[in-house]
Amino acid sequence: MVNFRKYISGITVLASGFFLAQSTVSTVLYTPAYENQKSTLNLPSPITSMVEKAILSPKELVDINVNTMMSDPVLKNATWGFVVYDPKTKKVISSYNENTPLVPASTTKLLTTETALSLLGENYRWMTQLEYSGSIDENGVLNGNLYIVGSGDPSLGTNKAGAWSYKEIVSDFVSGISREGIKKVNGDIIIQTALFKGNISRLPENVVWLENNNYYLPAGTTQEINPANEKLIVKKGNSFSAEKKYFYVSPYMNQMVYADKYDGDGILTTKLPDAPAYLANSFKTTLVKSGVSVTGKVTPRMTDGTPESRKMISAYKSPTLADIVYYTNQHSDNSLAEALLKTVGFQKLGDQTSESGRSVVTEHLKDISFDLNGLSYVDGSGLSRSNLVTPISQVKYLTSLMNEKYYKTYLTSLPIGGQSGTLKRMFLGTGNGQIFAKTGTLSRVKTLAGYMKTNSGKTLVFSLLVNNYSGSVDMVKKRMEKILEPALDL
Repeated sequence: MVNFRKYISGITVLASGFFLAQSTVSTVLYTPAYENQKSTLNLPSPITSMVEKAILSPKELVDINVNTMMSDPVLKNATWGFVVYDPKTKKVISSYNENTPLVPASTTKLLTTETALSLLGENYRWMTQLEYSGSIDENGVLNGNLYIVGSGDPSLGTNKAGAWSYKEIVSDFVSGISREGIKKVNGDIIIQTALFKGNISRLPENVVWLENNNYYLPAGTTQEINPANEKLIVKKGNSFSAEKKYFYVSPYMNQMVYADKYDGDGILTTKLPDAPAYLANSFKTTLVKSGVSVTGKVTPRMTDGTPESRKMISAYKSPTLADIVYYTNQHSDNSLAEALLKTVGFQKLGDQTSESGRSVVTEHLKDISFDLNGLSYVDGSGLSRSNLVTPISQVKYLTSLMNEKYYKTYLTSLPIGGQSGTLKRMFLGTGNGQIFAKTGTLSRVKTLAGYMKTNSGKTLVFSLLVNNYSGSVDMVKKRMEKILEPALDL
């Protein structure tokens, strides 16, 4: 830390003339109500700020703002760390608790998405193929089976990142059946995908998260389970909103599920937990409606010891990995982040579990000389409070990526202050369009890490991780903005 006394005393001497010239001088004390006023934070007045900028360098102003925050009512009892780093000189410009392991929340996605880009490539796509076995006779009867062969596409049917809807994929498959001249299927529709069959994400039942103003919580029991959705009955008295998403552990899939719709009267509805099954059932229904009968049933076949010879009818390609990463980081999409974790595990180790994904990410970080001191990488999304990282390791990691061929894609995926994604409502004034960073929010955790374009054209790297603060999320956001503001003049 720097010696702040000489800076503060200098400010005091020069500012005294300004203050004595004022007819009245008021001192603003911190109260919760004060936060709701339009006044500035409990920091130096505008006149003092003018004097500061006249006599202090931007670096000194950053240091003073950090020092001021140590006694700020919102942060003084918090555990937090901060680093601004120059990637050209490889030197720390300003820091506080930079070596302290802290809960990173969704800035964990920085590790997950970069590992996927590095190991799979920007143009990687998931394939979902329609195939058939057997033969087609002169009457258009397929004496064999139809196969829907998946690859664990996390965007399947979601419309996320430009992905097709179930309806569009089914329409394409039906067109393929028509091209092959198939008028009747004398066999089954078999779902074949060994991917993610063991992906069970169990979480403590007392966990409640706050992420981007969406609550995730285990809730109630299910009813009316069908291939399209399942409904939840939740306890009366819980505060639910149509604008929020809700997390629970699905007894249907026994894994994490996000309820997308609040029906009212204590009922939440989730989209289908088993995308391949829904796709296959929708496909069969549409075939029958179009006049192509199917004598068999829809059935899963995870493994096939004696595979039949098959011919491909149609293949649906997911959006590129670059598109998926962009959507994941802009929207802080937890389900896509977890799917990316499992995909890198499968591609490198042939195993679709989260454990394999964690192992692959950790090995990748070792290979690129990530500082593993203080690192605890538990999940791909950052929902777990067991995740830990140090601010200094984050900035050095982000610096190392600036020389990678996919850096532009990675940088573009990050929300922009005042303009896009989860940063759209931060840095609306100073810093608008200059902050490119991943946000993170859990209960009493607020984090921000990424890059900034300074007013002089430099690119700096920063990490600001705050744990166990007092007050509201908005209060912490204001202080984060205040800390970073003078760094834009570096």
